Amino acid sequence: MANGSGRESMRIWHPCTQMKDHESYPPVFMDRGQGIYLFDREGNAYIDAISSWWVNLFGHANPRIVAAVTEQLSRLEHVIFAGVTHAPAEELADRLLKIAMPGLSRIFLADNGSCAVEAALKMSHASFRNLGHPEKCRFLFLSNGYHGETAGALGVCGDRLYAAPFKPLFIEQIEVPGPDCLFCPHGKARETCDTECFAPMDAAIAAHKDALAGVIVEPLVQCAGNMRMYPPAYLAKLRRATTAAGVHFIADEIAVGFGRTGTMFACEQAGATPDFMCLSKGITGGTLPLSCVLTTDAVFDAFYHDYVDDKAFLHSHSYTGNPLACAAACATLRIFEDDDVINANKAKIAHLQRAVRERFAGYRHVMDIRSTGWITAVELYADPGRKEPFDWRKRIGFQIYQEAIKRGAWLRNLGDIVYFMPPYVITEAEIDKLADIALDAVKAVLK
Repeated sequence: MANGSGRESMRIWHPCTQMKDHESYPPVFMDRGQGIYLFDREGNAYIDAISSWWVNLFGHANPRIVAAVTEQLSRLEHVIFAGVTHAPAEELADRLLKIAMPGLSRIFLADNGSCAVEAALKMSHASFRNLGHPEKCRFLFLSNGYHGETAGALGVCGDRLYAAPFKPLFIEQIEVPGPDCLFCPHGKARETCDTECFAPMDAAIAAHKDALAGVIVEPLVQCAGNMRMYPPAYLAKLRRATTAAGVHFIADEIAVGFGRTGTMFACEQAGATPDFMCLSKGITGGTLPLSCVLTTDAVFDAFYHDYVDDKAFLHSHSYTGNPLACAAACATLRIFEDDDVINANKAKIAHLQRAVRERFAGYRHVMDIRSTGWITAVELYADPGRKEPFDWRKRIGFQIYQEAIKRGAWLRNLGDIVYFMPPYVITEAEIDKLADIALDAVKAVLK
């Protein structure tokens, strides 16, 4: 807000925000970023513990990415991508397909995660239609899952917080109970189970296979869905089941791709190549909006016809293939390659998980501490022994978020969950500082 915190000064409507909150908590005016830190106008520093909504990989104002964007800006800032190509897009395609799982050989560019999901859903159905099966137009999705907030993406959203208010506006798809490793109905542990929870998905695929185009999931971690985590074996079973039924497996790796789960892509841990992989967020290191869909020759060939056959994939965005965003993505992928990032991250991943557990294990309000790669979440309950959550109206997580800001960390909550997903350039000493701030903020709220 430019002036004050009253309703009359609220010119900007912020996302995922009850604007009335800003009467008490005005937006922080961020002035700049450097490395893992954000700085407000007064010069106060905040550790970006959530990578600015999970997008920043190598720190703010990363000089290698900045240099690539600056150089590209002096050559070509944007051009229509229909009937045109350019060097950053060609390099990006080469680099992405080189590191993608075997079988993913085509890339379609878009400009944000929701639109990548929309494109994948449309490609899936339209490919079947082009092959003579227009009836295959339904999709299975997991409860608690999240895939974006455009109309098509909301149709496969199992997170009711986002989907329920707009239900009349989208085509309703088929929801399947997803893995619940916190309260496993089979009494198993995530690290040792045989994914007995796959049975509902198996049954749903069998029941609907004639009408199904695909199944969409977030591999290993349902991020917006309270950081729920499940084992790789679920993905392996899903790949086998979809293949047997002749339907597509769509992997939404928008939040979990590019090393967040410890491997470049989460599906690698299951050895399960999807038919579609949606990518965004970290693809440009958090510098510019960009997304893409990786898919197979089989899908591409379903659209590869003479013009008069009317089988082209008509889906477009004005900023598709933006050269600046592609240049940022190429610089990001060069950092991965040059610095052997996936292997270099292993020690810091272990340190983050250990630091959080050492501080929070045994604390009386901790219901669960869970980790997958760089993602660690602490779920807080009023009474963990009785499995009694806090009254959601008390907004315990939001209060902790505000206390963390006072202490120099940006730890935006998910309900009553405190989670950590920092940029990869954070040091072990900074991880310890972040974990200390988080615990202090929790104790300040819960006394």
